[in-house]
Amino acid sequence: MTFVNPSLGLVTSPAEMSASVAAEALSALTASYYPTIQLELDSAAKALFCYMRPEGRPSYTPELLRDLGRMQNDIALATAVGEPFRYFVVGSRVAGTFNLGGDLDLFGAKIRAGDKAALRAYAHACVDVVYHNAIGYGQRVTTVALVQGAALGGGFEAALSCHHIVAERSATFGLPEVLFNLFPGMGAYSLLSRRLDAVRAERIILSGKVYSAAELYEMGLVDMLVEDGEGEVAVREYLARLDRRFNAHQAVLQARHRVHALTREELIDVVDVWVDAAMKLDDADLRRMGRLVRAQTRRHGSGAETRLAAE
Repeated sequence: MTFVNPSLGLVTSPAEMSASVAAEALSALTASYYPTIQLELDSAAKALFCYMRPEGRPSYTPELLRDLGRMQNDIALATAVGEPFRYFVVGSRVAGTFNLGGDLDLFGAKIRAGDKAALRAYAHACVDVVYHNAIGYGQRVTTVALVQGAALGGGFEAALSCHHIVAERSATFGLPEVLFNLFPGMGAYSLLSRRLDAVRAERIILSGKVYSAAELYEMGLVDMLVEDGEGEVAVREYLARLDRRFNAHQAVLQARHRVHALTREELIDVVDVWVDAAMKLDDADLRRMGRLVRAQTRRHGSGAETRLAAE
């Protein structure tokens, strides 16, 4: 595997990296050059916290994907020759919203323009985010989603890509793509069919239903259900419990990866099916997509307050 770091240059493989390179990468992780995410390294919890704060509609904008890609590359560099942290936690600084998923305005524009290559490039960037969460960066890193608010479409897929989900009681989850004649292509089928089974995965995907955190806890998709406002404290308690059995927990994750192996190739193949399907949407489908964007924007806000107290 080859990693490219914007500040450190090209490193051909993890084996060739020195401890100094890893230390510099760790320093880069907590620097302020990721405009759409906030990173906090909690040494006591042995965790790196990543809070999304995209501008505009709280979705996976190209800018957020750019910053997540750069961050994930730095994580790969920092963890390849050491253990600067054991846990990676992804959350949100957007009040009431984890993430609303794909950039539907971008989807509509690219589909109308017939720009399949740009839509595919966007989709592949989403897959890379999902894949690195799912494999723990190929290292002994446990990934955890802290869901406070709505996790829809790609936001739900991002949460599912993590090894564990901690959710506040008012959190909601759903895959609304079927409402505009599409399906969630950035990992939902692969991830749900592994956590549940193909029948229940398809039922969730084709329902378009919004599920409560309690419903997903009963299904086994949410690992820890906590009261509203208690998520950040609870996730640290959850990490502490995992850490007391770190060796056993890591062994179980390795067994999970072996038995239910998820490859980037699988994710790419599925998302390419999604791209082909997206390019077939007609004007009526795109109008329904637009109405969903407007409804979500009214309900969850424009994202103008995403930086909140993070500055």
